[in-house]
Amino acid sequence: MSQLTFFESDNKNKPLAERMRPRDLSEFVGQEHLLGEGKILRKLIEQDRITSMIFWGPPGVGKTTLARIIAGKTDAQFITFSAVTSGIKEIKNVMQQADKVASLGARTIVFIDEIHRFNKAQQDAFLPFVEKGSIILIGATTENPSFEVNGALLSRCKVFVLKQLTQENIAQLLRNTLKDPRGFGDEDIRIDDKMIDMVAAFANGDARTALSTLDMMILNGDTEVDSSTGKEIIIVTEEDFEQCTSKRSLLYDKHGEEHFNLISALHKSMRNSDADASVYWLARMLESGEDPIYIARRVTRFAAEDVGLADPRALELSVAAFQACHLIGMPECSVHLTEAVIYNALAPKSNAMEIAYMEAAKDVNEQLAEPVPLHIRNAPTSLMKELDYGKGYVYAHDTEEKIADMDCLPESLQGKEYYHPTDQGFEPKFKERYEAIKKWRLSKKKK
Repeated sequence: MSQLTFFESDNKNKPLAERMRPRDLSEFVGQEHLLGEGKILRKLIEQDRITSMIFWGPPGVGKTTLARIIAGKTDAQFITFSAVTSGIKEIKNVMQQADKVASLGARTIVFIDEIHRFNKAQQDAFLPFVEKGSIILIGATTENPSFEVNGALLSRCKVFVLKQLTQENIAQLLRNTLKDPRGFGDEDIRIDDKMIDMVAAFANGDARTALSTLDMMILNGDTEVDSSTGKEIIIVTEEDFEQCTSKRSLLYDKHGEEHFNLISALHKSMRNSDADASVYWLARMLESGEDPIYIARRVTRFAAEDVGLADPRALELSVAAFQACHLIGMPECSVHLTEAVIYNALAPKSNAMEIAYMEAAKDVNEQLAEPVPLHIRNAPTSLMKELDYGKGYVYAHDTEEKIADMDCLPESLQGKEYYHPTDQGFEPKFKERYEAIKKWRLSKKKK
């Protein structure tokens, strides 16, 4: 826990992102849907009517900055907590102090950065003080608060979703940095607009990444002396950019929401027969470090769930890709996964098998678990034979049609149909066979 000192002197030794942190809303870039003129969050800040809230958004979009702007705008005591250093005892002590301050008519704003890292007990320690209004809680998180914040605490907070910054937002921020004395306004930096746009694109919506990249490029730029003025200038080249951006750090958390967002995007792109989008989402996952085995498992599931008998070979190819991932791993197995993903995307689609299973599972869970009909039970002992186990069973291979005239479902479900084949791909062949068998069985029942 620490007391925040909002107005701090400029310090060139601080990281550029910290030096350029907006001090008020006029300097804040992005989040127009929340902070534009007349928007709800801007009104709450300007009118000093802050209530408990959670800022949810990707890294580098201004969550902590907004909390600091609020600190500079409000008359309340402003306290920050860290999940790593703040134990239950310390939290309760500070909350009790806030309780006393509240009794005197003053307010305390508690800022919790990365609130998703606080365990349930830590979050619970804040709850009673939020409930009675002793504190105003502001949490910041990159994770979906629906999963990471206690329900009771979440219900008492307004969630504001901060969007990823656009390339234009970041380009504006970079240009501001080149003019601002806190950044490079006192220096003569020669960098063209194309380079600014390249950095903005590379940052992938993260202002912190953009500023760190710009800082590194300028530090590595060529220093010359302007012959006309005698002043030092720094020239930033495309080579400087390439050296500082050898590998993009993609936003990805293998255990967080983005993990599920990306696999969902891959699955739904294949389902929609969009091969290009499917390959893109596959590349996003693999280049971010996702385990290829995990992707191969999901593709194998897709082959049965969404392609099914419309193209039985989809499952064969997907299993082969899964085995290839086991055998050779990344980066070589990327081509095997690409083959499987494109094949599944372009294959005819049928979810008839999954629907069949779900309908059968529904009956299993909602109806009585009837005993297996006697005629399809095994009778390995004489006692079981005496109890009529297997009595009336007809061995299908012994019949001319290779189909036995007997019911295999429990009595209450006889005649129930679960499989409803479609007209996609190869499935009409299965449909034809399925209908022929039903017709044959119906003819036998009429005799």
